[in-house]
Amino acid sequence: MIRKANARDIDAVERHYDELLAFEAEYGTRTNWKPGVYPTRRVAEGGVEDGSLFVMEENGELRASMLLNHVQLESYAVIPWAYEAEPERVLVIHTLCVPPSQAGRGVGSRMVRFALEEASRRGCETLRLDTWEHNQPAAKLYGRLGFRYAGKTAVLFAGAIAENLIFFEKRVDRASDGSA
Repeated sequence: MIRKANARDIDAVERHYDELLAFEAEYGTRTNWKPGVYPTRRVAEGGVEDGSLFVMEENGELRASMLLNHVQLESYAVIPWAYEAEPERVLVIHTLCVPPSQAGRGVGSRMVRFALEEASRRGCETLRLDTWEHNQPAAKLYGRLGFRYAGKTAVLFAGAIAENLIFFEKRVDRASDGSA
């Protein structure tokens, strides 16, 4: 089940962030996330407060989380999007976190499909997201799910330039179940 997160979920979401960051410290970085900078407990708390944090729960255990809202960072303005839409008609996935202990179970696919369905329910025209170029598992997932590569840029993140942020988009099919 994928649902809006609540305050009781914050500890588990924070553990997922920590698990992923520890994995990256040991095996090599795939995201541009930084321990103590992003994502943090405060990011998850803010998502609960504004209703943008969603979690997947199975058998009483959280499997993944993501922020889902209309916020497009400044870097989104330089990308040559194929599907132009008013900001309120664009839904954006942020901080999709599938911790290594949950990898390989289709969790990420289900979260992204849910985001497409949610975009359709909200009357959005497109779903957008970004990831670091080195996050090839995520890039491959988005490609398998029919997302279009939209571009690449450098951004200022945690006081340093992150050179390789890549962007994806998918048109939302509002006439069906959102699986455009």
